[in-house]
Amino acid sequence: MRELMYVQALNEALVEEMGRDASVFLIGEDIGYSGGGVFRVTTGLADRFGDGRVRETPISESAIIGTAVGAAATGLRPVAEIMYMDFITCGMDQVANQAAKISFMSGGQVRLPLVIRTPSGMGTREAAQHSQSLEAWFVHTPGLKVVMPATVYDAKGLLKSSIRDDGPVLFIENRMLYYEKESVPEGEWVVPLGQAAIRREGDQLTVVATAYALHKALKAAEMVAGEVSVEVIDPRTLVPLDMEAITRSLEKTGRLLVVHEAPVRGGFGAEVVRRAMESAFEYLDCAPRVLGGAATPMPYSPPLEDACVPQVEDIVAAMRAMVGR
Repeated sequence: MRELMYVQALNEALVEEMGRDASVFLIGEDIGYSGGGVFRVTTGLADRFGDGRVRETPISESAIIGTAVGAAATGLRPVAEIMYMDFITCGMDQVANQAAKISFMSGGQVRLPLVIRTPSGMGTREAAQHSQSLEAWFVHTPGLKVVMPATVYDAKGLLKSSIRDDGPVLFIENRMLYYEKESVPEGEWVVPLGQAAIRREGDQLTVVATAYALHKALKAAEMVAGEVSVEVIDPRTLVPLDMEAITRSLEKTGRLLVVHEAPVRGGFGAEVVRRAMESAFEYLDCAPRVLGGAATPMPYSPPLEDACVPQVEDIVAAMRAMVGR
């Protein structure tokens, strides 16, 4: 075992997959050399694999994703980086109308083995245009897989599985996790898409939490230990969603709380609740609840930013309320 940061795990996954498969290449802004972009995920990869497989681009998200879509249609396996998820909006046609639909519209004759990597979330005090969590937009888009690793182990294992997948995958990294450390094995591993992980076992309340909110939920569960027995589930992939794992947990606990930092309105939590009402209604002892971000653009002020997303104390209060404590 060794200590590895989330950002290093992503870099390691890229090195291994580019070494394993010559069709894998990277494309994006400010990637590959010693700097490796603003978050340093791709540090050193251009020196290692050359300009032919690590392609710097102008600041044009539509060009990055459009080029990657075309390359994937010819049989390559591009990994496109969008520096901030907020600006994936500039390539929305290429994501939602091209990448998500080409395989379907060709009757399966064209595969699109494409990964779009992008950091999301708040906490770094970068205001309204650099702090969004837009995963629900893409959960709503048929044809895409949506992956959100919350641990160092999953960052590497899920990225490797995403690169090997034959369809378009949106791979969302929470930038508050980039420099988190974790003890992980030496060598290679993969994490299958579509399998949730039980991060903490309990029998009174099921909490489904994504990305950085998972870490807050685990801290909250520890704080209420002895009062509330909380089971914490990390979905890991939003599409496909491991609803079977959530249903099994609800059969045991009878209560559901979903926590994410994206706005509650129209968010991923609403989809989890909808599906829980279909698959686990008979197990529920009370109405499910979603705890998430406020319906407002993110403020620049640190105290105001913190007030707009669930903090550990908010999750603790919701846990106690859900079981009547």
